[in-house]
Amino acid sequence: MNLKIRNESKKDYKTIYLLVKDAFKTAEHSDGNEHNLIDRLRTSESYIPELSLLAEIDEKIVGYIMFTKLFIENQNGKFQSLALAPLAVHPQYQDIGIGSKLIIEGLNIAKNLGFKSTIVLGSEKYYPKFGFKEALDFGIKAPFEVPSENFMAIELQENALKDINGNVIYAKEFFE
Repeated sequence: MNLKIRNESKKDYKTIYLLVKDAFKTAEHSDGNEHNLIDRLRTSESYIPELSLLAEIDEKIVGYIMFTKLFIENQNGKFQSLALAPLAVHPQYQDIGIGSKLIIEGLNIAKNLGFKSTIVLGSEKYYPKFGFKEALDFGIKAPFEVPSENFMAIELQENALKDINGNVIYAKEFFE
């Protein structure tokens, strides 16, 4: 398998849209709108082109991940972090490590860009293997009702979330 990870470009948008739509069609936890969310986020202030990545095998797009800016707010102010959403792998290419490679590459790029942490809403069986822990362990709360084991955070720099505790503020595009 010759897997290549690269940044998305405008010519990829339609293929990514369809890939994400297909990948979430049978997802256990999905509102069925992840493909539309991507389009909204690309035009937002939260969009980070360097953190919108795709995976290709033989020039076929088989996976996608996006990280966007969010804030954690507490009594001392707002602290920037990232949202990992969505992560999608084409159904025919799932369970062979493509999602893992996208996450690892994305987290490394985020760290190199100076971001200190990332938040994800996802499977408690999947994300901890990359170092994600329950966000509540850091005193960080979701802006909506969600099982605590599914709302997770990772520090990209040592002690980045120490004493940050607060509420996550996602980009408004997540709620449109």
